[in-house]
Amino acid sequence: MKFRNTALRMQHIDSPLGGITLAATPIGLAGLWFDAQRHWPDMTGWHPDDADPVLQTAAAQVQDYFAGRRQSFDLPLDLSHGTAFQQAVWQALLAIPAGETTSYGLLSARIDRPAAVRAVGAAVGRNPISVIVPCHRVIGSNGSLTGYAGGLDRKTALLALEGAR
Repeated sequence: MKFRNTALRMQHIDSPLGGITLAATPIGLAGLWFDAQRHWPDMTGWHPDDADPVLQTAAAQVQDYFAGRRQSFDLPLDLSHGTAFQQAVWQALLAIPAGETTSYGLLSARIDRPAAVRAVGAAVGRNPISVIVPCHRVIGSNGSLTGYAGGLDRKTALLALEGAR
């Protein structure tokens, strides 16, 4: 993913599922990627900033999530780096409660694009704010765990942490 604003601030944190890179713009949190996941962004021009308030808050909330003390996040988000279609999918992901899952087909219907299941799947896979924009909560129509840019092991662990059925 190529961000239009190359002056992003970033911070690296550790988690039980591996290292995480967080990124923020003046609007809000713009990225959360696990180390070595697919669709890694071009970080040219980004600046490490451990004192950035958005990154500090995001880091604390992510740590609370992994410690089982938090199931939802309260952060300003910047999802403007995707297409209008991707942004619609990412907004729909935010409506999936912790501990629940949905299918790609149901997500497609939720955004009034029932025939766009594959395009929805592609947009889910390009979600730049993993965990917080909960793309791990989308599963196959038969209940199978399919696709996750961070790897199926991480998807399984995230769903288990949330007590998903």
